[in-house]
Amino acid sequence: MGDVAMVVPVLRELLINNKNYKVSFLTNFQFFPFFRTFNEIDLIPFDKKKQHKGVFGMFRLYKEIKKLDLDYVVDLHSVLRTNFLRAFIKVPFYQIDKGRDEKENLVSGKIFTQLKSTHQRYRDVFKKIGISIDPSIKNQIDRLDISDLKPIPKNNKLLIGVAPFAAHKGKEYPILQMEEVIKEINKNFNVILFGGGNKEELILDQIAGKYTNVINIANKFSLNQEMDVISNLKLMLSMDSANGHIAALMGIKVLTIWGVTHPYAGFCPYGQQDQNNILANREQFPKIPTSIYGDKFPNGYEKAISSISPKEIILKIKTMV
Repeated sequence: MGDVAMVVPVLRELLINNKNYKVSFLTNFQFFPFFRTFNEIDLIPFDKKKQHKGVFGMFRLYKEIKKLDLDYVVDLHSVLRTNFLRAFIKVPFYQIDKGRDEKENLVSGKIFTQLKSTHQRYRDVFKKIGISIDPSIKNQIDRLDISDLKPIPKNNKLLIGVAPFAAHKGKEYPILQMEEVIKEINKNFNVILFGGGNKEELILDQIAGKYTNVINIANKFSLNQEMDVISNLKLMLSMDSANGHIAALMGIKVLTIWGVTHPYAGFCPYGQQDQNNILANREQFPKIPTSIYGDKFPNGYEKAISSISPKEIILKIKTMV
């Protein structure tokens, strides 16, 4: 989900700079809401569980793509499935350079320097075709009406989103420490909790039940409705996870908490300043980043993100809103 959300603002840049292009975009149907503001994009649903499952499914997908009469194919994913398609598609096919060797050097400790951002890697693929993209040209995202969405509060307090979960524990701030943050910012702001999964929903319900200005919307709204809510946030507090990227594509400030992963790998949310990141203590945990996606880390490094104090997060929030 996060990778798809990261593509959206780059496509927006592309279409602002190049109004004569029409784009057909292949992605999972559940991610279609990310593209709801685009009239210039035809969305093609990819169904890996049924319609496009296995080798025969990929042949079916190839035939669907062939009918589109495309001038170019741009592969922003570079995985086994897209490599399969590349072998059959006859139009010019351009593929992202993910910088796998550089990233391997980063997590192995051979280098510790900022790598090219994923957004720039997307731009570079279009550059191969001769399409120029000026990232300085932004498209303002309007706040969307959420007046009829319950239980979003209707008072005059600013909304702050908190997305405390991540796909891997090494990227997830301990919930008891996060509750300290929520308890404090709840005094002056409306706090909207985001998450997915039944277990996460129960945890967030328990937290929301303790505080006057905290609302849990995990599993309460559709993705479209969640994006409507996000468009009204003053700030999103997120882990290195999809919610930060969704907020960024909506033009919202994102404060990202980093554990065993690191901004140097190039996965910061779109358009965010360096100071919008809070990092685990690398003096205590010198092997950070231990992996690109946070799924691998040495014993004990699951506690790295705990080296960030709730007070540090609270102070940063107050400076950003």
